[in-house]
Amino acid sequence: MKIQKLLKILTFATSAIALTTTSLWIGKQAYSWLPPQAAAESRLVDDLISFLVTLGAFIFLGVTGTLMYSVIFHRAKKGEIADGPPIEGNITLEVVWTAIPIMLVLWIAGYSYQIYEQMGIQGPNEHVHFHMPMGMESAYAAPKDAPVDTTTEPVEKIDVLAKQWAWVFHYPEKNVTSSELHLPANKRVRLALQSEDVLHGLYVPAFRLKQDIVPNQTIDFEFTPIRLGKYQLTDSQYSGTYFATMQADVVVESPEDYQQWLTKAATRKPSPAKNQAVSEYAQADGWTTVAPAAPPLVNYPG
Repeated sequence: MKIQKLLKILTFATSAIALTTTSLWIGKQAYSWLPPQAAAESRLVDDLISFLVTLGAFIFLGVTGTLMYSVIFHRAKKGEIADGPPIEGNITLEVVWTAIPIMLVLWIAGYSYQIYEQMGIQGPNEHVHFHMPMGMESAYAAPKDAPVDTTTEPVEKIDVLAKQWAWVFHYPEKNVTSSELHLPANKRVRLALQSEDVLHGLYVPAFRLKQDIVPNQTIDFEFTPIRLGKYQLTDSQYSGTYFATMQADVVVESPEDYQQWLTKAATRKPSPAKNQAVSEYAQADGWTTVAPAAPPLVNYPG
C-alpha cells in the first residue's frame, strides 16, 4: 500500500511539473503571435498576454489531462453494469475548487488593472484635460539594447486631428502638416489628440496603444517608439460610412532622419492630400451618406 501511495504521489508530482513546464513554454510562444514590439509600452501588454496564455494553457491541459486519465484508468470494465460508489460530497473539495477560481479571477483583474494604469489609457471624461500619469516608466518596458530617453518631458509634441475620414498630423516645431505620422525613435512623444466631428480612436497595433479621441476635448497621450520601420494607424471606433479608409502610415525613424524629414517637408508648399474616402464618395451613385471632410492641406502627403 505504501509503495502504491508513493507511486501515486510521484506520478502526480511528475504530471504537475510537466504541466507547468508545458504551460510556461506555450506562454512564451505567445510573444511570436503578436506584431513586433515597436513601442516601449508594448512590452507591458505582451507580458500580460503571455501570462493569460500560460494560465489558460495550464487550466486547459490540466482539465483535459484529468479527463483523459479518468477515461483510460478509471472506466468501467467490459461487461460491468453495477452502479458506481455512492459519493455524497466533499465540503473541503468544494471549498477548494470554488476558492481557486475566485483567486485566479482576482489575480487576473489586479494584474490587468496594473497594466492599464501603467499604460495610462484615458477614457472619455467631460471637462478634463488628460495627461499621461507620471508613474509610467517606459525605460522599464523597453528592450535592454534600446537607449530610451527616460526624461519625463516629451522631446516631440505633435498635434493629431481626426475627422471623417482622415488623419492630420501637425508638427509645431517646423509648422509642418502631414497625412503620415513621423516619430523619432527612442524619444518620448506627446500627441495632442482632437476630433473634428465624431468619436474616433487612435490605434497602432505594433505599439499596443489605443486611445479614444472625444469631440470638443484635447487629450494628451504619451508613448516611446523604439523600433525603426513603417507601421499602420487605424481608427478603432466606427466613425461612419468610409470608416475602413481612415488609415495612415506611422514611420519610426532615427532622430537625425526625423529632423531631416521635418526640414525637407517645411520647404514644400501645402497641397491637398490624397483621400480615399473623398474619391469613393465622388464615385457613389444612387445612395446618400455623410459627405467626407475636404482633403487636408499638407506639406507632406505621404
